[in-house]
Amino acid sequence: MVFDVSLVRAAAAGTAELSLKRVGSKVDPDAAGQGLAADGFDRLGGKLVVVPRRRIALDEGRAALTAWQAANAPMPDAAHPASRTAAGTPVPRNTVAMAVRYSLEEVTARAPGNSVEVRVPPFGVTQCVEGPRHTRGTPPNVIECDAATWLAMVSGQLSWADAVAAGRVAASGLRADLSGLLPL
Repeated sequence: MVFDVSLVRAAAAGTAELSLKRVGSKVDPDAAGQGLAADGFDRLGGKLVVVPRRRIALDEGRAALTAWQAANAPMPDAAHPASRTAAGTPVPRNTVAMAVRYSLEEVTARAPGNSVEVRVPPFGVTQCVEGPRHTRGTPPNVIECDAATWLAMVSGQLSWADAVAAGRVAASGLRADLSGLLPL
């Protein structure tokens, strides 16, 4: 979405129901944690980009994802190096939910759009990737998987290609490919 600079500045000041998110890789070190470009605004192809306000705070989302990663980190095993996960207490459901929702928001911030719907039941759904927008019924480009698979792809423990090949991800449509966005 592209808006008038005055509306964007109002959003940055907190007087509008929008916030700015990082789209590219250039981030001002002084704005660390805010995910904003050096001038405080996101740019995509030289245009100001505004995405809907996040529901999960960045620090809380990162903490939830880190907790999930710590509990599911691969442990070395001589016979099957990637087949075992760290022993410990299971990650609480609300932490998994927050990690999934945070990562879905991050995918949307990095690839804004409405042409692909990503579903991670029962925790969340988002639309991302620029292209044709659907308005009614089932979208033409849908990606669906369980929370463990999604978080493994987000964290780099599982590649997109391996997840699709193993049948852990249902992806339909020409644009239903997140290999360029994952891991985050």
